[in-house]
Amino acid sequence: MSYQFTIRNKVYRFNDLKTLLAKASPYRTGDVLAGICAESYEERVAAQIALADVPLKAFLNETIIPYEQDEITRLIIDNHDVETFKSISHLTIGEFRDWLLSEEIDNKILSDIEGGITPEMVAAVSKLMRNQDLIAIAKKREIITRFRNTIGLKGHFSTRLQPNHPTDDPKGIAASIIDGLLYGSGDACIGINPATDSPAAVMHLLNLIDRLRQQFEIPTQSCILSHITTTLELINKKAPVDLCFQSIGGTEQTNTSFGINLALLDEAYQATLSLNRGTGGQNVMYFETGQGSSLSANAHHGVDQQTCEARAYAIARKYKPLLVNTVVGFIGPEYLYDGKQIIRAALEDHFCGKLLGLPMGVDVCYTNHAEADQDDMDNLLTLLGVAGCNFIMGIPGSDDIMLNYQSTSFHDALYLRKTLGLKPAPEFEQWLIKQGITDDFGNLLTINPAHKLLSEIL
Repeated sequence: MSYQFTIRNKVYRFNDLKTLLAKASPYRTGDVLAGICAESYEERVAAQIALADVPLKAFLNETIIPYEQDEITRLIIDNHDVETFKSISHLTIGEFRDWLLSEEIDNKILSDIEGGITPEMVAAVSKLMRNQDLIAIAKKREIITRFRNTIGLKGHFSTRLQPNHPTDDPKGIAASIIDGLLYGSGDACIGINPATDSPAAVMHLLNLIDRLRQQFEIPTQSCILSHITTTLELINKKAPVDLCFQSIGGTEQTNTSFGINLALLDEAYQATLSLNRGTGGQNVMYFETGQGSSLSANAHHGVDQQTCEARAYAIARKYKPLLVNTVVGFIGPEYLYDGKQIIRAALEDHFCGKLLGLPMGVDVCYTNHAEADQDDMDNLLTLLGVAGCNFIMGIPGSDDIMLNYQSTSFHDALYLRKTLGLKPAPEFEQWLIKQGITDDFGNLLTINPAHKLLSEIL
C-alpha cells in the first residue's frame, strides 16, 4: 500500500510502510548511510503527517520484512494478542500518540495493552513525538523484575557495576568491584565484558564474583557477557551462572551475524532457569541492543535503524528478562553522529522498550570519535532519570579501559539518586546500610567499616 501527503502543491509519495517509517524518522547518520532517510526536512514532515493517519491495524496487515523471510516477523505476528488489541484497534498512529499522552492512561492501562501492540507500532508513534512526550509516557510505565533483588520499582534506580579489565586481571576486576560497591553501585548486576570468550576464562570470572557475593552476602546477581554458546556450555557444567547474556538484533539476518537464533535462545533460557539460582524471582536473561547493529551487519532490509531496534525488543520480551540495555552510543558516529542524535535515540529506545513491557536500562555512552562529550551524557542521564529508566552502567571514572568508550561513573549514579530522590533496589539498599556504606537516608558515608572488610578480597 502506498501513502502520500501534499505540501505547497508538491506531492510526497511513499511506496510502502517500510519507506514511510524510514522517511518519518528524525534525522540520524545511520539512515543517511543506508540511503533510506528523508531527503529534506519538508519530506520528513510530510512523512510524519502521513504516518499519523495510518491505522494501527495496518501494521498487522503489512509487514515491513516478509513473514516468510524473517523469524522475528513471525514472532511478532504469531504472538500478537488480538483480544488485547481490540481496545485500541480503532486508533491511527496520531490518535495513539494522543491516547498515550492523555491523563487517564496510567501504568495499569499500559500494562493491559502490552500484548496488543507491536514493535512497529511503538516505533511509528515515537516518530511523531517530541523528547518531552517520550519521557512523559515512559515515566508512566513501571516494569519490575526480580532475581536476588527487586529492580524497577518507582522511586528506585539501579546500576550495573561494570568492572571490565583489558586482560581480565582478577585483582584489577576485584578492585573495580570494591570501588563500585563502596559507592553504592551494583544492584542491577555485577556484569563483566570478558576480554576473551574462552570457557575457562569466563568460568574464572564467574567464580570470582560468586565468591565475593557469597562472602559478603550481597543481594545482587552476576553476569559475564560472553557469547550465549559459551554460557550454555558452562551451564551444562553447573557453573555459577546467574544471568544469561546475549546481544540481539531486530532481524533474523542480524542475529545470524551474531551466531544466534530463537531456537538457541530458547535452549539457553531453559538451561539458565534449570539452575534455579534466583532467590527473589526467576528473571534470568540479560539482553543488549543498539541502533545501527542491523545496518552494520548489512541486515536491515531497508528498514530504518530505530524500527530495527524496536523489533529486537520482541525477542527480549519473549524471555522475560531481568535487564534489557540499549548501548545507545557505542556503535559510533556512523550511526548516531553527535550528542543530539544519541540523546534522541536513547529516549526512543527507552520509550519503545517500556511500552513493550521491558525493564529498560540505557548505557549512556559515546565513542571518542563521536561529536559528543560528557555534558551531553549528563543531559541524557538526567532525562532518563526523569523518564523512569530502570538502570545505567557504573564504570570507574566513566572510562571503560577494555571496551575503549565513555559511559557513566559511580559518581553519576550518586548524582542522579541524590538529585531526583531515587534509591537503589530495596534489598541492596538495606545491605548498603548494614555494611555502613550509606546511612538510612541514602547518603554515602566517607568513612565506613565496609572499606576494610571488602578490601580483604584483594
